[in-house]
Amino acid sequence: MAQKKPKKAGPFDALATLKQELAKQEAAAGHPKKAPPPQPAPKRAPETPEEEALMLHRLLSGVTPLDRSKGSRVPKQKVDRSEAVERRAKQGAELLAQEREAVHEHLRTLVEGRERFEVSDDGHFVEGRRVDVPTETLRKLRRGTFPIDGRLDLHGMAAGEARKQLELFLRTMRARGERCVIVIHGKGEHSPQGLGVLRGEIAAWLSQGPSSEHVTAFATARDMDGGEGAVYVLLRR
Repeated sequence: MAQKKPKKAGPFDALATLKQELAKQEAAAGHPKKAPPPQPAPKRAPETPEEEALMLHRLLSGVTPLDRSKGSRVPKQKVDRSEAVERRAKQGAELLAQEREAVHEHLRTLVEGRERFEVSDDGHFVEGRRVDVPTETLRKLRRGTFPIDGRLDLHGMAAGEARKQLELFLRTMRARGERCVIVIHGKGEHSPQGLGVLRGEIAAWLSQGPSSEHVTAFATARDMDGGEGAVYVLLRR
């Protein structure tokens, strides 16, 4: 019977032999073997309803619940605007009342102006006084016994502009504490048909409207102060 030929050593046989030798050497040196990989944790059984309730109680212990009695999770600050609206309405009403009173006062001034003054005009001389002013005061004014504190010349002005300037002048002089002024309106000698427009309006302006508020009495000036082309005006104190 033929004998089997010995098997030739392969390239990996030497590696296997080396591995065995290393294992023997580690065992002899007392090196510990590598720890096996950790086993996965066993699956936890599902919690019972009692355990879930107990855990929820522990989590919520010490928590203060919100007050839901007002129907809101977070209380909102109430803004009461009724007081502000009422205040604005009251202010508006007061302002409106003041404006109405001013209008009524102006209307009363216009309507009552003719009654507060006694005026006479014969075409040459004009004079007037408040009804509560003594006639002796008007007589002194006519004679020119009051010192002249100011003078206004309306020559060459249109009626509208002259009326504004007259009121401004009288108001300013009265505010300064002056007593008697002279207003030059002209005789109208160079006007059409010799009729002075301002001469015909001066008595009405001084006895009615805004200018009358500053006037106590007025009278045609003497010749030395302008005669029929000017008037003395006594201012109110």
